[in-house]
Amino acid sequence: MKISWKLRMAAAQREVWTGAQLRRLLVEKAGLEMSSASVSALLTKEPNQVKLSTLIALCTALDCTPNDLFEIDTTPVEQPATPDLAPAEATKAVGGERRSMPPF
Repeated sequence: MKISWKLRMAAAQREVWTGAQLRRLLVEKAGLEMSSASVSALLTKEPNQVKLSTLIALCTALDCTPNDLFEIDTTPVEQPATPDLAPAEATKAVGGERRSMPPF
């Protein structure tokens, strides 16, 4: 699964072009004061995590939903095939006698 951060696009679609504009909207519409650096980072970088309160404030300020801010690819990730164990690795000495172990 891959998640893409689309804040810059969502803001541009609402004619919010600068961090200063977004910061002003966050204060006016959502009551959230953020530093210029924090707003700039949200606009220019894909965050590893976003506080729920920040997400709500962004949605309020931009009059959007979280779906406008994220693109989620839910395509299942293919797992690499694991090679079968060689016969010598699949046996185990138990009490001096070798027994085959069932494959897992």
